[in-house]
Amino acid sequence: MSVVESALAIIPQPYRDVAIKHRELVKFALVGGTTWVIDTAVFLLLKATVLDEKPLTAKIMAVLVATIASYVLNREWSFRTRGGRERHHEAALFFLVSGIGVAVYTAPLALSRYVFHLEVPEVTPLTEGIADFVSGQIIGVLAGMVFRWWAFRRFVFPDQDVRRQVPTG
Repeated sequence: MSVVESALAIIPQPYRDVAIKHRELVKFALVGGTTWVIDTAVFLLLKATVLDEKPLTAKIMAVLVATIASYVLNREWSFRTRGGRERHHEAALFFLVSGIGVAVYTAPLALSRYVFHLEVPEVTPLTEGIADFVSGQIIGVLAGMVFRWWAFRRFVFPDQDVRRQVPTG
């Protein structure tokens, strides 16, 4: 049983039918969840060590690591039947969209830190940590995922069923 089939099996009806109808979105969400874990782990590790005083740099680096994983997983799994572009154009557009996505991802963290001043010494270290997590890892990631879903389908993988894999045997 595949990962998607396992995930669909735990969804009650009638929601399962909706998920099956939108299986590409389910796969994209699973890839997003996987890359969110990668992004979060890298961000928290960098922020807790070498980039303690530079949360935006830590966030950008975390997003870049997660984006590389995202390209491979999205191309080969989420959008495996979509395409319509030569591979080098597709990759360039993917990374361009993802680069714009970095701005979308980091905007809430920048607002939290530099507009709302949710940073030490204006707030406690705990408040700063919570604000960084919520703005960077929840709000930013959700906004970035919505943007990327739209842009990947519109610009990077525009055509349906152009890479459909024919079963062998």
